[in-house]
Parts: sequence; structure tokens; C-alpha cells
Amino acid sequence: MGWYPPPRLRFQHRYTKHIVLFLLTFFTTTFSQVFFILMLTGDVRLFVRLINPQMFVAGLWYSIPVLAILGAHEFGHYYYCRRYNVDATLPFFLPAPIQSGTFGAVIRIREAFPNRSALFDIGVAGPIAGFVVLVPFLYYGVQHSQLGPVATDQLIFYYGEPLLFKALAWLKFGTRPEGFDVMLHPTGFAAWWGMLATSLNLLPFGQLDGGHIAYAVLGKRARYVSLLTLGAVLLLTVFSRSWLVTAILLVVMTLIFGFRHPRPIDDVSPVGRGRTIIAIIAAIIFILCFTPVPVDIIGPK
Repeated sequence: MGWYPPPRLRFQHRYTKHIVLFLLTFFTTTFSQVFFILMLTGDVRLFVRLINPQMFVAGLWYSIPVLAILGAHEFGHYYYCRRYNVDATLPFFLPAPIQSGTFGAVIRIREAFPNRSALFDIGVAGPIAGFVVLVPFLYYGVQHSQLGPVATDQLIFYYGEPLLFKALAWLKFGTRPEGFDVMLHPTGFAAWWGMLATSLNLLPFGQLDGGHIAYAVLGKRARYVSLLTLGAVLLLTVFSRSWLVTAILLVVMTLIFGFRHPRPIDDVSPVGRGRTIIAIIAAIIFILCFTPVPVDIIGPK
């Protein structure tokens, strides 16, 4: 008579860790403007003066939308992990004392994907869910924004304009007068970070969401797409230093994992025409959210 170990329990979570990280991220995103001011001035004494109920209430216009967008993205992945019974954690929200207030959110998938269809659905669900949530926030933010003169006598932060933002801004303001730009409402700024996160995640590289989608559709040929993506990102660093962190991350991932992608248990069954169409929709979302110069610093003219 043999003895067989009990099956490993799936979806066991350390709720305290998830809750603490979420609350910390809620704090850093709500007071992200404070951290931005501290980054510019270096005066730590401002921290105590700027942490107040008024700043807290004002910060909610940013923190609630950005957490909703990140949460929708990660729970999109998590929902399909549950659907395919692929063990995964709940989202880990990552706080950061920087202008965005967060390094994003992640889930950790603990076992192999059963087939390419599961890989595709789990990979694509996050970006689509995040995009669906960010669109109304972006619309609201643009509608409550104003045109203002661009300062020419001081350093200013320039934030690239994805196609979706350009379209909504044109519908609101038409052609902007020379020397004027959109002063974006905090809710629109949260959606802007959401678009940046969506476009980065949809890069068809390695184990990013876009890499999952590419492998599910193309199989081993996806490694060539990863190679081209790495080359494109390295080229983009020539035009904008804001791509440097992404480029370093992709290089590190290449050194550790190469261009290979973990194989699903069933690596033969195709994903079908329906999912190929969804992959095209994901590519369109990438184009709408992408900007070649995410952030730049412009000096006095």
C-alpha cells in the first residue's frame, strides 16, 4: 500500500502583507505631490508642513483612480488564474515615495500554464481590464482640465501625450494656441500613469504581458519579437532618458532568462482565431497608450 502526499492547496494568501502594502501605497499615492515637492526641493521639513487633511482630500482625486486602474489590471490576471486553476497570489501593491507614488502592482504566478489559451487569457486580461477602467478616468480628467501658458523661464517636466490623450484633448480644446498646454487634472494624471503602465506591460518581450501574448500566438518564434523589442527600447533611450530604467530592466531579464519563455504544459494546441483577434485589439490598446517620450525635462528657452 502506497502513501500519496495530499494535493497542494492553491490560492493560499498572506492577507496581512497584501493589506499593509495596499495601505502604504494608498498613502504614497495620496501624498505623491508632497513627495514630488520634496524631490525637487530636498527640504525634508516640508514633509510635516504638507501632510495635512487638505492635501489628503486633494490627493484622493489621484490616488483612488490610480489604485483602481492598477487593481483592475492585476485582478484581471488573477481572475483568469482562478478560472484556469493556475495558482497565483493576490496583487502586491508597491509603494514608492516618488511622483507617481507607486512602482505599480504585481501578482506572482506559482505554477506552469496548462496551455497556450490559458497563457493568452491570463496575459491579456490585465491590460484590457486596466484600459477599460482608465478610459473613463482619462475622459473625466481631460474634461476637468484647463489650458494654461507654458513657463519658458524655468525647468518644466514634459509628459508625453499618447494618441488616446491627444484625441480627447483635441475634442475638449481643439487646436491649442501657441505657448499653451493642457494643465491636467489629477484624475487625468492618474489615467496617464495607467496608460504608461499599460503600454510598458504590453511590450512583446519575455515574460511581460505582451510577451505572454506573443508566445501564446507565435510560440518559439516569439523570441525574435523579444529581440526586436529590446533593440527598439535601447534605440528609444537615445531620444528619451526616461526609457533608461525600462531598458535596464529588459537587459537584466535577458541576461537572466534569455529570450525564452516558460513553456505551457500543452505547448501544441493553438489559441484559435478569436484570440488572435483579441491580440490585435491588445496591439491597438498599446498604440493608443504608447508615447515615445514618456517624461522629459525642458530647460528655459
